[in-house]
Amino acid sequence: MSKIKIGLVSLGCDKNRIDSEIILGKVKSSVDFEIVSDPKTAEVIIVNTCGFIETAKQESIDTILEMNEYKEKYKCQALVVTGCLSQRYQEELKEAMPEIDIMLGVNDYDKLMDMIASFLNKRSISMNLRGYSDTNINEGERVLTTKSHTAYIRIAEGCDNFCTYCIIPKIRGKYRSRQFESILKEAESLVQNGVRELILVAQDTTRYGIDLYGRKRLHELLQAVSEIEGLKWARVLYCYPEEIYDELIETMASNPKICRYLDIPLQHISDRVLKMMGRRGRKADISQTINKLRKRMEDVCLRTSIIVGFPGETEDDFRELCDFVSEVRFDNLGVFMYSQEEDTPAALMKDQVDEDTKLRRHNELMELQKAISKEKNSGKIGRIYDVMIEGQKNLMWFGRSYEMAPEIDGLVYIDSKYNLEIGSIIKVKITSSKEYDLMGVVYYESR
Repeated sequence: MSKIKIGLVSLGCDKNRIDSEIILGKVKSSVDFEIVSDPKTAEVIIVNTCGFIETAKQESIDTILEMNEYKEKYKCQALVVTGCLSQRYQEELKEAMPEIDIMLGVNDYDKLMDMIASFLNKRSISMNLRGYSDTNINEGERVLTTKSHTAYIRIAEGCDNFCTYCIIPKIRGKYRSRQFESILKEAESLVQNGVRELILVAQDTTRYGIDLYGRKRLHELLQAVSEIEGLKWARVLYCYPEEIYDELIETMASNPKICRYLDIPLQHISDRVLKMMGRRGRKADISQTINKLRKRMEDVCLRTSIIVGFPGETEDDFRELCDFVSEVRFDNLGVFMYSQEEDTPAALMKDQVDEDTKLRRHNELMELQKAISKEKNSGKIGRIYDVMIEGQKNLMWFGRSYEMAPEIDGLVYIDSKYNLEIGSIIKVKITSSKEYDLMGVVYYESR
């Protein structure tokens, strides 16, 4: 008897990507199902959705409708919707999208295979959602969807920050750290299977361990992960500035395997706006943390994300933000226009900012950062970087330095007469630069 072919479309953040990889792991381990990459050949299509902001919700809905067409044109017999959108809007989706055959939330992946088998046998619509779990964390065998030498690893689930613009705590539940030993075991398994760069993620990585162990243990976790034989780089994302602590900084500064790269989601710098956002940090504290990081690690790469157009943000607030960005000169910066999300306190605030003003502020801040990035990159000409090779395009190899996280930062393009090994780390001398990318030549082949 042939196996039932399952295809999956994953949307949203890298935490959602991990959930998708766990789903694929369950498919792979089943005797009745197999994974296919072409949806035209799939008998079951799973869409793992994002429901964070309006644009993400629309992308999820558009993708569901697009995949539904495969039931009419090709071999698909069942359309499955999982993830944040179905967790958040289960009743609305039931009513508005009869195209969905099976719907599950963010904590139901253990039931998925049985539900698909039952539906295919009985052809009955199956909607089985639970409220989020404050104890469960999705874990298990994964099928990586990243390049084989890089993998994300979740160290915690949920969030306790309750920022006024964010729906994540209502979708994912309260903050809960994974067991230290469980993370380390998964990390060892990934490295044994060829991963050379591990990227630690959570909604807030800097709080890791507080709930389980009564203290912050991110620095201990990074140290333990870095000791895994065969691992080249360990990287950490999403460190809230008010939670960055001295032991973490010291571990990053003293351990050559830990990338001197921090993603610090500030969202704003005006104390008035930060207070309305429900953020705990304030401008003076944020500045102190950045200064401390740069004093201990002169070559630290800092990325941040900013929200413009938050309710009540004035021109003075925005000018203060621009001045701060000009002064601090982040290595990488992402700008998002505020999205008015239902069931969040910010959605009910007065003085909502009009879309034209949001767009103007977004574009101005992006242009400011582009100039900063271009100037910073030009200063790297002549420097030598370790670069992890990612692939080849138009006869040019490309890869990433420690300053570049996958898919969100720039790339290093390399002119090389050598046939470079994907996943290897080589030394590259930078010869020219653009706003976000660097160009270079092989300086010294290594490792």
